[in-house]
Amino acid sequence: MFGTFKIHGKPWTAQPLPQMAGIKAAREESFSFLGYTFGPHRYKPDGHWYLGASPSKKSRQRIKQKVGDLLIPGNVGSWEEVRDRLNQILRGWSAYFSYGSRATAYREVNRYVSARVRHFLTRRHKVQSRGTERFGDERVFGELRVIRLAPPPRIA
Repeated sequence: MFGTFKIHGKPWTAQPLPQMAGIKAAREESFSFLGYTFGPHRYKPDGHWYLGASPSKKSRQRIKQKVGDLLIPGNVGSWEEVRDRLNQILRGWSAYFSYGSRATAYREVNRYVSARVRHFLTRRHKVQSRGTERFGDERVFGELRVIRLAPPPRIA
């Protein structure tokens, strides 16, 4: 893996960087790379294990942070502008993370988006309650036209 090379005619020895995690046994332990977690995953309906990829915990936290930063009370843009920016963020994230096991991550992001949009709109419209009736999931992802992350339908 590491060896001696010639660069511009001079010998050069490649050394591992101190921050490199090393070689992982992917069949036994997970590792993160480019926003994905690779390694063993458990299929929840019957409990069997398989090798797969899914959006990493850090990448899910980052998308939620971006959504939270957009849906702050100080954002005074029209709902259409805010919604279009939110949908752009969600569309880009889901396009990048369209590979692997993503249903759990999509569900987590959808729940967070729904809660943040609800909170954002209840504050904006000065609703006294939490807004779960007025801004329920059906309205947020339907009438208000926020994108709901969902894997593409399976082809039989």
